[in-house]
Amino acid sequence: MPLLTLYNRQRQHKPNLPWLRKVVKAALPLCVVEAKSPDAPLVSLEEIEFTIISDEEISRVHAEFLDDPTPTDVITFHHGEILVSADTAIRQGSEHGQPLDQELALYLIHGLMHLGGWDDHEESEAKEMAQKQEAILKQVCAQLK
Repeated sequence: MPLLTLYNRQRQHKPNLPWLRKVVKAALPLCVVEAKSPDAPLVSLEEIEFTIISDEEISRVHAEFLDDPTPTDVITFHHGEILVSADTAIRQGSEHGQPLDQELALYLIHGLMHLGGWDDHEESEAKEMAQKQEAILKQVCAQLK
């Protein structure tokens, strides 16, 4: 089991970090089961670092590494770093009727799924990935109640 760390590097929003840590700890084995390949980074990483940042920061990283200067929800690096935007979580969460922590939890699981070899660039795989991550989040939330 890799070491899991979670940081909040933005100041505007106040996520529930203890709950989010429990979510990623409970979601990790479920995401490993869903890994697309035994060679997926998620299967062998010794550490996974999650960092909650602002739209401004995620836009900078998005531009630097993916040549797209717009904000996004999640950026995952195969070495085990997952960046999520709290600003995007607020925006998209309100569109779906989800509070900040629930939306951030989904993003953290989404990042784990990317480390498990899932890609959301093609519509069919994105749909399947979304269904799996929603099911994982639902199962984890039921466990944590």
